[in-house]
Amino acid sequence: MLPGMRIEFLKMHGLGNDFLVFDAAALAADAHLDERTLRALADRHTGVGFDQALMLESPRDAAACVFYRVFNSDGIEVEQCGNGARCVAALMYARAPELGRDLLMGSRGGAVRARVRDDGLVSVDMGIPAFAEPLRFSLDVAGQEVAMCGLSLGNPHVVLQVPEIDSAPVAQLGPDIERHPHFPNRTNVGFMQIVSRTHIRLRVFERGAGETLACGTGACAAAALGRRQGALDGQVRVDLPGGSALVSWEGPGQHIWLTGPATTVFIGSIDLTRFTGAIQ
Repeated sequence: MLPGMRIEFLKMHGLGNDFLVFDAAALAADAHLDERTLRALADRHTGVGFDQALMLESPRDAAACVFYRVFNSDGIEVEQCGNGARCVAALMYARAPELGRDLLMGSRGGAVRARVRDDGLVSVDMGIPAFAEPLRFSLDVAGQEVAMCGLSLGNPHVVLQVPEIDSAPVAQLGPDIERHPHFPNRTNVGFMQIVSRTHIRLRVFERGAGETLACGTGACAAAALGRRQGALDGQVRVDLPGGSALVSWEGPGQHIWLTGPATTVFIGSIDLTRFTGAIQ
């Protein structure tokens, strides 16, 4: 890091899933945003505080408007973030409305189509769900057999169906499943309560971030799983601790769409050198 290096950032959130958003161009050419610095920035008492950091780079595809990278609060870069993608789309449209409301963005998880709606909500195409084989399996977790289903939306997920979300053992099982040897790259862990064919409740223990107020890809994973098993319709309201999202998926081979709000909280600037080496 260069002495006194200060960057501007936005604090954004989608349903309480919050982000530090900044342009890669704001970093000096020889600066390295390492895991230790990201963890220090993510601290909610001594840093900015966030579930994920979103770094915006120049597009790698001529048709795209941006390439975004996602870093969890533990400093590890991951493939995708549904709520983060919605926030990036809202920001790109706010910066350049002439781009139109339909945007193409790039990410490690692949190309993402987004639509900024007239009502201010943002929809993103999270691709085609890829289900695990076998879909349903059990793992020994802290001495008990736990049944779950697995799938990927550019990032890994397992979903456990529970009778009541408020009493679901998220804090007890989430960390052990996330880091279970069965998942060499760790996994996101969703706990789903089916209310009706068009309504579910969900809590997610996110890989590298812990339980968050909302997880966009987790909402898509749960809705896709319920649809695949015949328990849900193609349009599902997903109630998360931070609010409600809409997931639309017509079935195998089809793209899944996530819709919800994307909010800018404030704009700030910070001297990154203050955080270098702050957390071991």
